Amino acid sequence: MVEFKELTQKDLDQIEARGISVSKIKIQLENFEKGFPFANIYNAATVGDGIVKPTDFEIQTCIDNFERMKDKYKILKFVPSSGAASRMFKELVKFSLGNGDDIDKYPDIKKSLQNIEKFAFADKLKSKLRKYGLNLETLTANQDYKTIAEFILLDKGLDYQKKPKAMLEFHKYDEDSRTPFEEHLVEGAVYATDTNKVVHLHYTISSEHRDMFNKKILEVVSKYEEKYGVKYDITLSEQKPKTDMLAINMADGKLVRNSDGSLLFRPGGHGALIENLNDCTEDIIFIKNIDNVTVDRLKGDTYTYKKFLAGLLMMLVEQTNKALEDLDSLSINNARLAQIEAFASTMLQIKTKLTYFALSPREKVAFWHQKLNRPIRVCGMVRNEGEPGGGPYWVKNSIGETSLQIIESSQIDFNNQFQRELVQKSSHFNPVDIVCSVKNYKGNKFNLKNYIDPQTGFISSKSQNGIDMKIQELPGLWNGSMANWITVFVEVPPSTFTPVKTLVDLLRPEHQ
Repeated sequence: MVEFKELTQKDLDQIEARGISVSKIKIQLENFEKGFPFANIYNAATVGDGIVKPTDFEIQTCIDNFERMKDKYKILKFVPSSGAASRMFKELVKFSLGNGDDIDKYPDIKKSLQNIEKFAFADKLKSKLRKYGLNLETLTANQDYKTIAEFILLDKGLDYQKKPKAMLEFHKYDEDSRTPFEEHLVEGAVYATDTNKVVHLHYTISSEHRDMFNKKILEVVSKYEEKYGVKYDITLSEQKPKTDMLAINMADGKLVRNSDGSLLFRPGGHGALIENLNDCTEDIIFIKNIDNVTVDRLKGDTYTYKKFLAGLLMMLVEQTNKALEDLDSLSINNARLAQIEAFASTMLQIKTKLTYFALSPREKVAFWHQKLNRPIRVCGMVRNEGEPGGGPYWVKNSIGETSLQIIESSQIDFNNQFQRELVQKSSHFNPVDIVCSVKNYKGNKFNLKNYIDPQTGFISSKSQNGIDMKIQELPGLWNGSMANWITVFVEVPPSTFTPVKTLVDLLRPEHQ
């Protein structure tokens, strides 16, 4: 085990410069030694037991509620978009680097390159090839797929291997093509405008991509403002250095260092974005990943269910705030307390332990005040038609409280037969379709860092610069970082989940 006393003064100065406290470094080192506990899954969340399946009437009621109430709230669309597209092109890189590799070993790559004309970036690819005296149609006819791959990946061509996914051309339209960055501008114009028709959007980015984002904003925003009759207020933020994590060399068990002897720090995963979210000052925040977009002709369900989720959240916020105001009253009676208990258990899915019923009326008031005075999130869940895995579960914490949580596969002990059986019961997965309320009943912003479960991170292995290392990540943004929020799960249709994880995904109907 690496001990804190092994750190030099130079190390401590480097740590301080990143804004990381000594106590957090000690916790990081302890986590490497003891790891993180698995989630204690009590049951899978299913329709009727943790997941609400709304009727058409309920959907329309919530949409009407959203349209009626949205002007009371400051609304933000928050888009995690700091990731590079390297994972999306992982197989293409393998193929392009392979010496004499048969493309038949890469069926998805073969399908992609044989259908290269269907991609929104085909015209730009042709233009890049022409500069070198090459022709895309000829290369395809001659099955020279290696050259096509190189011009997609490398800086002599599109340089897509290094670009963020937000800046790749995803969708082709009659008049132009759009990146995911632009598709979120289009979405925001429909459900995230304020009374002055201003769309507030926040993108989390990597520092090396800031210039690219700023350039894109200057290039395209005025076009979408004119097309949709709105104004865009776009802000960008980077993952904070104080959320970075140390790494352990698996060969010698020592801290990994850079070539100059300084400590190697790695990003703390998407859970670090709770800091960025915490800096946002709006009332209602939509969260959706950068690659979960679709073409205009299929956006109808997206708009319907975004408004539905937000309308449901606003209704829950209004009722929760009224309950908290009543709980503040010294004269609250047993009948009203019973109403609050029923609302919290049925609408907010808050479970109480048996010991609750032994509490005095005053203790019950204090209990509900503590339980209700916290951030609220309404999360869309998609029915899982494939293998069960990470998704919505009832989870029991260290003090025996059961609550709804989003659990990733890495948090599950698959060696435990009971846990495996509960996972097999899982019916839905998490598409990251979340609407949040982050202010309390008095209008003050919650400090979101107070609602993190620090025991939900994980340790994994990674190879970097030829070094095999153990790394740890912070609790995921919608996992441990929101573990102590009020959570409501609602079923949404698969048509609202259209992510692009690999190149071949762009050939799916929802992206054509």
